[in-house]
Order: sequence, then C-alpha cells, then structure tokens
Amino acid sequence: MGDADGSYDFSALMPFLEELRGGADLVMGNRFKGGIAAGAMPFSHRYLGNPVLTRLGQLFFSISVGDFHCGLRGFRRDRIRNLGLHTMGMEFASEMVVRSALAGYRLTEVPTTLSKAGRARPPHLRTWHDGWRHLRFLLIYSPRWLFLYPGMLLVALGLFGIILLFPGELRIGAVRLNIHTFVAACMTVLIGIQSVTFAGVARRYATLRGLLPPPTGYLASLPALTPERLLVVGAALFAAGLIGLTWCVGQWISVDFGPIADQRILRVLTLSFTGLAAGVQFALVAFLASLMEIPQR
Repeated sequence: MGDADGSYDFSALMPFLEELRGGADLVMGNRFKGGIAAGAMPFSHRYLGNPVLTRLGQLFFSISVGDFHCGLRGFRRDRIRNLGLHTMGMEFASEMVVRSALAGYRLTEVPTTLSKAGRARPPHLRTWHDGWRHLRFLLIYSPRWLFLYPGMLLVALGLFGIILLFPGELRIGAVRLNIHTFVAACMTVLIGIQSVTFAGVARRYATLRGLLPPPTGYLASLPALTPERLLVVGAALFAAGLIGLTWCVGQWISVDFGPIADQRILRVLTLSFTGLAAGVQFALVAFLASLMEIPQR
C-alpha cells in the first residue's frame, strides 16, 4: 500500500516482499533511513511532526518502527483486516502500526526513499490539525501515559507537600510555604486521584471493547479493583474526612463560632474536605465502572 502521488518508487518493493515472505505481518518503509529528496517533506514534518509523534509511539507502545507515517508499507491483508481498523483521518497511519503491535504482530521496517510529489493539487495533509489527530490517537490508546503516570506523579507530589506542610509553615530561604501551598497540595492529590481512577476505568473499558489486549505486569491487578472494593476505599476515605470535619466543627463550637487563629485546624479542615471529595470520587468511579461492564447483546 502506498501513496499514489509519485513520491514513492513502486519498482523497489522487493525488500518489502522479502520481509513478508520471512514471516512479517506488517513491513513499514523508513524514509529517514532511505533518504528524503530536497523539497519532498516540509521542514516541520521532517524535524518536528514525524520524529516527535514516532518517538511518542515508540515510548507508549514499545515499538521499534522508526517512521510511523511512511506512506509505503506492506502487510498481510487478512491480518490487518482482523484488526478492525476504524479511524477515518490521517491518524489511520498510526492506527495500523499501533494496533498491529498491540495484537502481537511481527513488525519490521526497510529503508525507502521519498521523492517530491508529482501531483498538481495541494496536499490533503493539514499540519497541525492532522498532527493533533495522531497525538490524540496515541494518547487514547495508552491510558497509562494519558491518565496513570501523570496521576501517580500528581498524587506523589501532593502527598509530599501535605506531609511537609502539615506541621506548619516551611521556610526555604526567602520563600515561605504555608496554608495556601498546603491547599494547593491537597488539590493536587485530588486531581491525581481522579486521573488514576480514570486510567483504571479507561483500561477496563478498552479491554472489554477489544481495543486493547488484557493488561499484563502490574496492570494485571486491575481486574481485582472491583466496584465493590472501590466503594470500600471510597467509604473509608469519606469516613476519615467526616471524622476530621466533625473535629473541626467541635473546635469552632468551642470558641462560640468565632474566628479561629490556629492554622492547624484549617489544615485538618482542608485535609478532611480532601478525604470527603476523594471518597465521593471513588464511589462515582465504582458506579461508572459497573455501568460500563453491563454486557451488550
């Protein structure tokens, strides 16, 4: 399969055939190894778009292919049809590579040359619009990098800030970190929890839909996170938050509902609301996961 605009040499397909005859399921051309003629590829595509998107694809899916968007590729028709590819835009180039890798197909690449296109009309490719569609596809097919890893980082940073600032103000040179930074740390934890729970739901849904294979490694524990267990975690966090909130209200009552000068109480109050919000978040995700797992006829 190749772009029919004169940019590829269809008389030099033997390397593709040799790889297919050797057992490969998908053979990608690599223009960066084979050579790109002057004026054949815009500067932004050659040095920004293609390299960046290809590196992200390699990182997200552990694929060794060095040119995700090459317009010349060979494949076994039955194997590619079995994937049920569905994208309708330029991101189809990435979908074929990513879905083949996720299905465990054997992917190889061969150097190919790119010449200046011989068409008279302008190209269909829209640099930023189609680049975004490729990036969006890579992200939604990798809940780990879209949700899980950023969420874990936010939770870790937020918890670090909470532990550091809960005892009181922290001074680092001329910088003073106090209650405002503590509130920001609590909000960071909440956003991180939301991102992590989204990762779990997205991964389970994608597996149920057949978009992604069953998880392996540490992600294999996802099936153990049943809605019931998520509800238990949510209930525990909500109860802890409610206890802290009750204590804070008791302190407020002790001063006849007047102003409270002790910032430790405000820290406990902020942390309590964080626990309440996190508990509700886990409960909502539990019911959302239950809804997604309803079998379809």
